Amino acid sequence: MIRKSLFFGLLIVLGVSLYLNPNFKTISAGVAILLFGMIMLEEGFRVFTKGPLQNILKKATDKLYKSITAGAFVTALIQSSSLVSILTISFISAGLISLGGGLGLIFGANIGTTATAWLVAGFGLKIKISALAMPMLVFGIIFSFQKKVSLKGVGHVLAGLGFFFLGIHYMKEGFDVFKGYIDLSEYAVSGFLGVIIYTGLGIIITTILQSSSATLALILTALAAGQIEYENALALAIGANVGTTITAILGALSSNSAGKRLAVAHFIFNIITGLVAIAFIFPLARLVNNLSEVLHIAPTNYTLKLALFHTIFNVIGVLLMIPFVKILARFLMRFFKEKINKDVDEPKYLNPSILKFPGSAISALINESKYLYKNSVFEIVSHALNIHRADIKSEEKLKTIIKKSNIDLETNVEDLYYTKVKIIYGEIIKYASNAQSTLKLNNKQIKAITDIKIANRKMVEIIKDARELNKNIVLVLNMDNKYLQNEYDDYRKKITKVLRTIYLFRTGDDTEKYALKLKELKSEAKANVRQSNKSIDKLIRKNLITAEMASSLFNDYANVNDMIKKLIDVAELLYSKKDSLLEETSENENTN
Repeated sequence: MIRKSLFFGLLIVLGVSLYLNPNFKTISAGVAILLFGMIMLEEGFRVFTKGPLQNILKKATDKLYKSITAGAFVTALIQSSSLVSILTISFISAGLISLGGGLGLIFGANIGTTATAWLVAGFGLKIKISALAMPMLVFGIIFSFQKKVSLKGVGHVLAGLGFFFLGIHYMKEGFDVFKGYIDLSEYAVSGFLGVIIYTGLGIIITTILQSSSATLALILTALAAGQIEYENALALAIGANVGTTITAILGALSSNSAGKRLAVAHFIFNIITGLVAIAFIFPLARLVNNLSEVLHIAPTNYTLKLALFHTIFNVIGVLLMIPFVKILARFLMRFFKEKINKDVDEPKYLNPSILKFPGSAISALINESKYLYKNSVFEIVSHALNIHRADIKSEEKLKTIIKKSNIDLETNVEDLYYTKVKIIYGEIIKYASNAQSTLKLNNKQIKAITDIKIANRKMVEIIKDARELNKNIVLVLNMDNKYLQNEYDDYRKKITKVLRTIYLFRTGDDTEKYALKLKELKSEAKANVRQSNKSIDKLIRKNLITAEMASSLFNDYANVNDMIKKLIDVAELLYSKKDSLLEETSENENTN
């Protein structure tokens, strides 16, 4: 509601401004083109986040200094702190990195954003940038029409840079024209009052533009045109840094706990950095002057000095926060607690913030499917056999377990399916379908999601098979025919053996041993489907069971072997894969 109000308010103000002052159109067009360029840049670099960038961010979080460096480097490269934030939230939500490592990436991203100021001040305002922008746009559009994903990504990056520089050109031209009508520098305010006023103005502009980089580009072009005083530009840069946290907070309102934690951490970091910069703005300005002499920056080159100031106070902010990272992480973990005891029909790992990148989305799907398998399917099947899960997990002999498990557990498989499986199954399929339709996946990733969907479908079929088997097991339990009971006990023993082997396969150390055992059991089940049950034939010939009993036995014989195959298929699909598929995403990037 807040965001919608701000959006419509902005449209009204912009429309009135353009109507009352047509000279404002060039500057507005420049800002719009620059923002579009940044969107194109982010979209282009998003192609490459599936591989190297994703791995860099994931593997650089074991040490704080590494995560800060990686966050700064990647943000400076891709010119998008928001993309780094999205990646970080996805990784934390999927359990791939710690909150502390994520905080390091976010702090580093703040340093990385200062690269925009250096790019604009040191390059964008020094040459006729439109001459460079046009070739970039031409080649960018040509590459964008290519089928190969990597070439499309390169095209978006080139086009994004082209629009970015073109936007700076129009903003610069706009301010030069605008100065002939209104000199904004006449509204300069000196001293701490000016610092407070212009910091607030910087916050407002950044909240409207939803980008601190765009605000900095606007400040630098206005400063180059002499439309604002250097002192006020410093305060505007501080406001831009604080204003970008408003965007993060608004974006995190509908996010999960990981998103809220990072947004609040970003807010705390930028607020503290902003307050320190405001309190020491004049000493910092003197420090910039001294460093400018060392770096041979001309005393009147205010745009480069502003870029230097922006970098210094962001680095100081990071240095101030480093000693408190662990304390901040503990505070955020306590304040924004994940809902531990989720309802039985509520997904445990699926959330929209993870559905941004293939690796984290597939990890979430696998974790949710594994949870469903071991906590619902395992329980339902074992109870349908009138056997407790603890007995299956134990080292007790199967023969002993079957013999003592002769009491009806009164399991309503139908109810259990609707309360513990159906909704989760639907959510998994929906999430998988969304991943396939919204993400750019390579062949391995497409196959991984397809396998997950197959595994979940088989789980539903297993439960339906267990429901039919349970009816006859309960029925036979109340009969006096020991021959019939022995046959069903044999069925129960076969499935129990498979359940125990699967349990050891997913929890034991010697996974290869149990993987081979599962293959043997599956081959045996396949052979059994093609062969008649000789023991049933023998009972029929000796008139030890009725024709109706024999019919049920034959049907359940096929049913049991089918269940065994499906149980093993699901285990192989889910547990033979890596827990994290991020390593796979760097391979065959351009196959799809």
